Amino acid sequence: MENEKPIASSQPEKVSFSEAEIDKRTAEQKAIDDWLPITSSRNAKWWYAAFHNVTAMVGAGVLSLPSAMANLGWGPGVVILMLSWLITLYTLWQMVEMHEMVPGKRFDRYHELGQEAFGEKLGLWIVVPQQLICEVGVDIVYMVTGGKSLQKIHDLVCKKNCKSMKTTYFIMIFASVHFVLAHLPNFNSIAGISLAAAIMSLSYSTIAWVASLKKGVQQDVAYGYKATTSPGTVFNFFSALGDVAFAYAGHNVVLEIQATLPSTPEKPSKGPMWRGVLLAYIVVAFCYFPVALIGYWMFGNTVADNILISLNKPTWLIVAANMFVVIHVIGSYQLYAMPVFDMIETLMVKKLRFKPTRLLRFLVRNVYVAFTMFVGITFPFFGALLGFFGGFAFAPTTYFLPCIMWLAIYKPKKFSLSWFTNWICIILGLLLMILSPIGALRQIILNAKSYGFYT
Repeated sequence: MENEKPIASSQPEKVSFSEAEIDKRTAEQKAIDDWLPITSSRNAKWWYAAFHNVTAMVGAGVLSLPSAMANLGWGPGVVILMLSWLITLYTLWQMVEMHEMVPGKRFDRYHELGQEAFGEKLGLWIVVPQQLICEVGVDIVYMVTGGKSLQKIHDLVCKKNCKSMKTTYFIMIFASVHFVLAHLPNFNSIAGISLAAAIMSLSYSTIAWVASLKKGVQQDVAYGYKATTSPGTVFNFFSALGDVAFAYAGHNVVLEIQATLPSTPEKPSKGPMWRGVLLAYIVVAFCYFPVALIGYWMFGNTVADNILISLNKPTWLIVAANMFVVIHVIGSYQLYAMPVFDMIETLMVKKLRFKPTRLLRFLVRNVYVAFTMFVGITFPFFGALLGFFGGFAFAPTTYFLPCIMWLAIYKPKKFSLSWFTNWICIILGLLLMILSPIGALRQIILNAKSYGFYT
């Protein structure tokens, strides 16, 4: 009997200790979620989703679409642009629908949806590497784009009494802005920057096609392929597919954007999110199609890789357009960086057990900005590298990974309309993923032959 008493008396203490631990863990988890960038604020409006999606989608890549058309030709070019717009709108709708498909749960991050579709470990391995290649890759490209646009402004405004400066310095000037902006805590805190970026993307796209139209069809314009040899034509065609895929890359941040919207069982977030996506895609069409088609129509196969280079006059207009590009890529860089910050900070706090402090955030984000700046300075032809790696990541995350997830989760009836639609998207996306890196690899080899590091 003496032995039984302490056991009986210690039993309730053990239960209460366990409950306290559970309560503590729940409070701790909530505090971490309130600190992390994606889940810290859920009071965004539907129009936030609209301009976030415009900023994410309409990158400086729109200016290379006339050049892509020159490598694709009129027929294939128009078909590929239209198909890409329709397929990516469909896959974006799927992601918006899947955000809250499990009652009482929200898939706030792309990899969380991947884990639901493919399992805890496999989902991470399938989605996270591809998402990181896209988001970090885009940020590096925007480092180079921002730096080169600043250099273009400098060269146009300051022709006589100014010393020539290396692209490296302009990339560093552009990066200095992000060493400040990177410390804004979440998506809602960059809403103003994102809105400015969305307006700028619409502005410089409009300048590009209106100025092309005003310049008129050039003398001796030709619409044949740029390359003079058959292999060159084929490789350029494949590379142009990568340019188009890069233009439709906003899916990598769509769930994270939707996570900022409020949601209740009566009013789920998919309603306002879909309104925002539709408005964004109307703006995307207004930016992409006139720039691609009018730019190619006016300049033919002699159009430059960046349409603004073909439009070197009037000077003030091209300076303004390049300034708009700089402001846009500042906002777009932050939009793509935010999910990366969330991934790194989640890893540091949840797995490595660091305390969620301002110092941790300061160090993580400064190191990330410094890394993207360093790679941008080292490889200013990173666009070709992105076409190579992005072919493996952009095409899946945008064109067909949402379709595979849809088939895995919803399991539509075989040979139904939904089943057929998803499989068509998967096949076209796979072709894009296989073919576009081939053209980009050739471009990397050609660039690397004549390139000197840090010159």
